[in-house]
Amino acid sequence: MFPKPVAKLSANTYAYETTPLVKPTGFREYDARWLFEKEINLMGMQALGLGVGTLMHERGVRPDIVVGHDFRSYSGAIKMAVVNGLMAAGIKVHDIGLALSPMAYFAQFALDVPAVAMITASHNDNGWTGVKMGIDRPLTFGPDEMGRLKEIVLGAEYVTRDGGGYRYVENFPEVYMKDLTDRAKFKRPIKVVAACGNGTAGAFAPKVLEALGAEVIPLDCELDHTFPRYNPNPEDLKMLHALRDKVLETGAEVGLGFDGDGDRCGVVDNEGEEIFADKVGVMLARDISALHPGCTFVADVKSTGLFKTDPVLVENKALTDYWITGHSYMKRRVNELGAIVGFEKSGHYFFNEPIGRGYDDGLLSALAVLDMLDRNPDKTMADLRRDLPRTWGSPTMSPHCDDEIKYEVIERVVARFEEMQANGETVAGHKIAELVTVNGVRVVADDGTWGLVRASSNKPELVVVVESPVSEARLKEMFKAVDTVLRENPEVGEYNQTL
Repeated sequence: MFPKPVAKLSANTYAYETTPLVKPTGFREYDARWLFEKEINLMGMQALGLGVGTLMHERGVRPDIVVGHDFRSYSGAIKMAVVNGLMAAGIKVHDIGLALSPMAYFAQFALDVPAVAMITASHNDNGWTGVKMGIDRPLTFGPDEMGRLKEIVLGAEYVTRDGGGYRYVENFPEVYMKDLTDRAKFKRPIKVVAACGNGTAGAFAPKVLEALGAEVIPLDCELDHTFPRYNPNPEDLKMLHALRDKVLETGAEVGLGFDGDGDRCGVVDNEGEEIFADKVGVMLARDISALHPGCTFVADVKSTGLFKTDPVLVENKALTDYWITGHSYMKRRVNELGAIVGFEKSGHYFFNEPIGRGYDDGLLSALAVLDMLDRNPDKTMADLRRDLPRTWGSPTMSPHCDDEIKYEVIERVVARFEEMQANGETVAGHKIAELVTVNGVRVVADDGTWGLVRASSNKPELVVVVESPVSEARLKEMFKAVDTVLRENPEVGEYNQTL
């Protein structure tokens, strides 16, 4: 029997080489993230593979799985440890090699394989690793599957079986890129900066955009797992500023920034304005609802209120459902409602039929932006941005909060705002009009200004977002009010970025 994992081990010891290390907090709401070598070792990843294979058999899933890995110095070794565990559990592994997360999701369809395990830390700093998993395409694990997987792995409930196998799927990226580009080209050569932060997307994004006729100016597209300039994260202001500078330098029509595993895309317009992903979502919703009147969208609770109030979307009879933040929750909601697209403020967009297959793909998002420009030849990206009703919004701001305490802190914060509302207290000088508690708490003032606080699903952080349809001053007042409540909790640390 494979050994039972432990939560803590010292490196460079006999025990570290002979015992699986798996810190329990690495099992998140819908995927898994650990600091490699400090919170999980290779034997721990092998135990995880055994656990995934055991869960597949428990759920009656055909024992075939796609695996891939992102471009980090340690991801290939981690993947093979997971593969060993999967094969020991009797699973046939289809290895697509170096890949983007959406490439692995696509492989489930292209290879007719029910399950996926993508080794990626997404946009997290170097040192992190993780796995995005699914056994019911196009969905990925939710809390139910993650909870059971955690029980299996930490309790050593895994079951070894015969029948496992391995095959390497040669040249699979070509199949993926052909699927994206097997369509009409753009009517004109749109000039675009493609920024990849030296992450995995650099190997694929420029080729896809060029194949469809775009004039591509690559920025940090050479693969370099040290990430020498900044993390490949289109929500990171360093990456956005670099993209802005290149757009202005080259006179590009748009800048597109891809995250570390290629499932998100950030946008900078031709004037160098960094457009938050939820606002880009409203622009795309306008474009798509004109082609599909009466369609349904899903937006996460961090997103702008314009999805409900924008006059063009109202005129196109588009409906929007606000839902829980997180790619797994959003995928499921899009699938449940038959929505045409789900938009998440982080930049995960879930294009469903007839545009996509329901999973998040940053390259497909980029093509949707370029298609929108192609359909509006008389307008620039900045014109389309200015066409939206004005609101003032914040970036996603994340104060540190340990995994072990962050959900308890959020419960306290929700209770505090509920108490304020019950007592008739104001927030930032205004009456509390609504509290949305589907995911943390979204505090909406009587003038439409709102602030959201929730726990990050994949890092030891909280998440804070604020927006005002009134003024930048009201935006800052709401942030101060939300932060004041947060500071009542000594466990809340410094922000990664603030207003």
